[in-house]
Amino acid sequence: MAKKDEGYAVGIDLGTTYSCVAVWQEQHGRVEIIHNDQGNKTTPSFVAFTEDHQRLIGNAAKNQAATNPQNTIFDAKRLIGRKFSDPIVQKDIMLWPFKVIAGVNDKPMISLNYKGQDKSFCAEEISSMVLTKMREIAEAYLESQVKNAVITVPAYFNDSQRKATIDAGIIAGLNVLKVINEPTAAAIAYGLDKRINCVGERNIFVFDLGGGTFDVSLLTIKDKVFQVKATAGNTHLGGEDIDNRMVNYFVEEIKRKKKLDIIGNPKALRRLRTACEKAKRTLSFANVTNVEVDALFQGVDFSSSITRAKFDEINMDLFDGCMEIVEKCLTDAQMDKSNVDDVVLVGGSSRIPKVQQLLQDFFHGKEVCKGINPDEAVAYGAAVQAALLTGSFSSVPKLVLMDVAPLSLGWKLINDVMAFVIPRNTSIPVKKTKQYVTIKDDQLKVLIEVYEGERPKATDNHLLGSFILSGLTPAPRGHPFDVCFNVDQNGILTVSAIDNSTGSMNEITITNNKGRLSTEEIKRLIQEAQDFRIEDKKFLRKAEVMNALDLCIYKVRNELKKKDINLKLSSEENKKVKDAITMATDLLDENDQQNGIDVLEDHLNKLESMYQRIIAKY
Repeated sequence: MAKKDEGYAVGIDLGTTYSCVAVWQEQHGRVEIIHNDQGNKTTPSFVAFTEDHQRLIGNAAKNQAATNPQNTIFDAKRLIGRKFSDPIVQKDIMLWPFKVIAGVNDKPMISLNYKGQDKSFCAEEISSMVLTKMREIAEAYLESQVKNAVITVPAYFNDSQRKATIDAGIIAGLNVLKVINEPTAAAIAYGLDKRINCVGERNIFVFDLGGGTFDVSLLTIKDKVFQVKATAGNTHLGGEDIDNRMVNYFVEEIKRKKKLDIIGNPKALRRLRTACEKAKRTLSFANVTNVEVDALFQGVDFSSSITRAKFDEINMDLFDGCMEIVEKCLTDAQMDKSNVDDVVLVGGSSRIPKVQQLLQDFFHGKEVCKGINPDEAVAYGAAVQAALLTGSFSSVPKLVLMDVAPLSLGWKLINDVMAFVIPRNTSIPVKKTKQYVTIKDDQLKVLIEVYEGERPKATDNHLLGSFILSGLTPAPRGHPFDVCFNVDQNGILTVSAIDNSTGSMNEITITNNKGRLSTEEIKRLIQEAQDFRIEDKKFLRKAEVMNALDLCIYKVRNELKKKDINLKLSSEENKKVKDAITMATDLLDENDQQNGIDVLEDHLNKLESMYQRIIAKY
């Protein structure tokens, strides 16, 4: 638990397309959604590396994406905790302008050019840069150091993805108090007010359709207890997929009408994607909108329109897929849709009218709740959870959060049979022990391969890791041993095995090292993150000096234009000033990376001194 003197604890919604940070304000007794340096309460989850050796994060990175697509990274959340060979990753690679390659142990690595060299970043590292930006936004607002955070993840994130998210937080210099499911965090935001006037139980269904992931959760609120009954989702369904459908639709139209194929041109695709994203937002309140991009490709302008009906048509299978997941969640919870009291919309893509209509029809005409901001609700709930975990605030509502395991957990038996130990939607934290027996006479060891998933064939599920329980007592077939699965509050798994005949226990945490960063790698990336921060500070300092030098040149030139000044300056002094201006101007025009801050500061001080002497004469 974080201590009061360790700084503020914030809640961070680390989104696929946008991120948000919030904090509990004790003096006001409420959550404050923190705005960034541009006054926005959400920040694009973009990281860019520019030709002038600068690293940009957030709005600045997204704003230059069209001119620098190969070195502008987004959707890192879709790579985190996955393998390069994953079919989902392979499908995404075809759509991204940046390059993704296979790293060690099949880990996807983002490859780009920085400072004239090829450099590779893992998804955790890119996500850590976004988290660092969110931390800096919070620190600027709070005027205090931020060390502790609760970070949200999609409810259907698996063990590897949750661990990778924690790694990203560590690299960003954060103490991750907990990872919390996004729909659960949103339910906290919605339920705090409802809880006050709630008599008996209230069932809340949270529909969270964001930029890259889709989750639904069914929660029951009673007094101060928030209990998750069931969750379901798709970690690869969201606004980005809807944008892709629109981009593909217009790419085909361009082929048909303009006889041009823009596939393979990252700049043209990025500009078209930006126009499609804007059109998607417009169609949330209009029935038709235009999509226009000047000089899209080979100097050809593109202008077209799309109706809401056509938009719905090209995305209908995605929307229908959402409704199937909604039904699955209710089935898992063994609850009839008529017993749902509130349907809460979360995530920017939940604003799509067709999605809202399908959801309302599914719940027999029940009005969906739009009382909370879908972009801010997740960070809001995370901030409440962060305040609770610090235990330092008297005004924060006391509540108990009971979450569930999103996927079934078990291990592989003989003939590739999946032995389920913890079924999906089991309340967590949870610890379950089951007894198994050896399958051979005098068996001295057993291989325990741990999987998560719902398929009866173990290898059809996701392998988390494995270990060997050795030192079994030689005995006839059927010798018993216990296997224990323990899921903590973050949904992360530890598996242990016990030899019952001797009472000796061999406990191993399933770390899935093939996919997760090692301790040494995390230390290295923490150092690299620190190096980046130092470089960023140097860049900003240099930019400040260059601006100051440019202003000083302007001031001195203006003074030299005054007749009284020229009369009081000797020809030698006049020449020295003009030479200094010329040299300083040349330095600014060159913008040479070899010219360090000290060179620029030296010229600035020299010119400032001349300016002061001129003023004194005047």
